[in-house]
Amino acid sequence: MSETHFRKLENMYLSAPNNEYYHPAIHISEGHAEVSIAVRPDFFHTANAVHGSVYFKLMDDAAFFAANSLVEDAFVLTTSFTVYLTRPVTEGTMTGIGTVMNRSRRLIIAEAQVVTADGTVVARGSGTFMPSRMPLTPAIGYKL
Repeated sequence: MSETHFRKLENMYLSAPNNEYYHPAIHISEGHAEVSIAVRPDFFHTANAVHGSVYFKLMDDAAFFAANSLVEDAFVLTTSFTVYLTRPVTEGTMTGIGTVMNRSRRLIIAEAQVVTADGTVVARGSGTFMPSRMPLTPAIGYKL
């Protein structure tokens, strides 16, 4: 895998319209990705802590890009994802860390966790991913 591939994936991620709301940062390497988001009150549910959808976004995005780091010609798809939320978060930065655990010809398994700035693990998850028929092209933001 090449550094150019990783940087193009990062640009593709940051160009996604939904990330205009979250303002994430991302770093991708071979079989690994980290996505960080600063906690804001508009992420909170009624009990004044970050909603589970933000945890899921961090884990799915990190695991997804860890998986796509191993596929240079196609956009991968999340086919399933299991989430375990273990602690509430009310401030600071949340980072999703994704790591590929296994890869076969058509299926990639990746694990993810969300950690706070002090390293506390607040969620864990795992997902399965598979290459799609959609090529990685500049039209979807895959460019330098």
